[in-house]
Amino acid sequence: MNRNGKRKIALTAVAGASVLALGLTACGTGGGGETAASGFDTESAKGQDITFWVMGGDTPEEAREFLVDAYEEATGGTLTIEQQDWSDALTKLTNQLPDAKNTPDVTEIGNTWSPTFTTAGAFSDLSPIFEDLGGDKLLESFVEVGEVDGKQYALPYYFGSRYITYRKDIWTAAGLEVPKTLDEFSESVKALRTDGQSGFYIGGQDWRNGISWIFANGGELAKKDGDKWASTLSDPKSIAGLEQFQDIFTGASNAPATEDDSTPWININNDKGGAAPTAATIIAPGWAHWSVGDYTGDNDEGAEVREWNDATFGVFPLPGLEEGSVAPVFAGGSNIGVSAKSENQAGAKELLRIIYSDEYQTLLAKNGLGPANVDFVGDLGDDQFAEALVDSALGSKLTPAAPGWAAVEGKKILEEFFGKVAEGGDVADLAKEYDAKIDAIING
Repeated sequence: MNRNGKRKIALTAVAGASVLALGLTACGTGGGGETAASGFDTESAKGQDITFWVMGGDTPEEAREFLVDAYEEATGGTLTIEQQDWSDALTKLTNQLPDAKNTPDVTEIGNTWSPTFTTAGAFSDLSPIFEDLGGDKLLESFVEVGEVDGKQYALPYYFGSRYITYRKDIWTAAGLEVPKTLDEFSESVKALRTDGQSGFYIGGQDWRNGISWIFANGGELAKKDGDKWASTLSDPKSIAGLEQFQDIFTGASNAPATEDDSTPWININNDKGGAAPTAATIIAPGWAHWSVGDYTGDNDEGAEVREWNDATFGVFPLPGLEEGSVAPVFAGGSNIGVSAKSENQAGAKELLRIIYSDEYQTLLAKNGLGPANVDFVGDLGDDQFAEALVDSALGSKLTPAAPGWAAVEGKKILEEFFGKVAEGGDVADLAKEYDAKIDAIING
């Protein structure tokens, strides 16, 4: 990655949000610091003890420790960080955000869930402090999915993009090079499949990666017509992508058709006993590279420690239909909001001030998480992982910013649909069936 501002990043929301095209620069100003904005009440924040929910393990321990220490220094209060599992987070948020006695004061939330909770009034209005937290330097597409009537209720926390990790040793032994088109990729990974090895390991229900084939063919998951959203799985472009997904799953993957968004890096690694990998190629978010590599032992918590080996592993963006293009992938990541029911509004907003500070944005980037403030994308580094992350993010997309989209995900409709496609079902018939299921709830 160019650290001098010459590379550009574009994250486009499916909702029709305008394209973000901002130069990547090294650290700039913006983010946190003292402000005279009336939205902050530093005096009232003093001594407030607050709770911050993070989802899964993506926020590194170093970042958590920074937040706890910085919050205590700023307010004299205690910040408690509670990690929630993605699997039941939607249910917990639905049940606890409306309950003033049990709500987290601040919470991370999946970017695809933001429209549902913001339109329901779950979060406090952050418009008075928006400019002080970064304003138009914050990742635009993530800002827009957290807006209601031009006001900001959920802001970007971090972004990630998905790219290919592959076994150089396996590909080279088969005489294969990095593919230049999606068709070349498909043919290569199908050629690498054996009874004991997936040429490309992807679960049948893994729709978050599977939608890349829809996007690559110009399809969408849903579109807005007037003031209503409608599922577009039956669109001819979506059908073309789904048929390609079905072909690559049946021809290259040994993963179960019932497996969803999983941990495919365990398949590409040699296990700690030295057994050969069960996958030659995977697709995963950029931060997964910390889990890929040679086994070097276990840490104090008993977790495996891996060291990247350039001779064995490599990365590249999923190629698009045309030579030299990159397939659009799902722009993973999270937003963040202050619970409207929190009794510690001042303290919660002080925590946001810390999160959007220069120091914390830099910390996120140096840990491989795309920072909310694009002035700090240069701190992702200039290694192959940063290059692949930015290149794959150039055309990445979000899911539809429809009020009922969280319900679509909560009911696991897309898992079910993609699983049936992976099992060899008739794509057109399935698309029609699941368009109807999605249309019934997508508008809230």
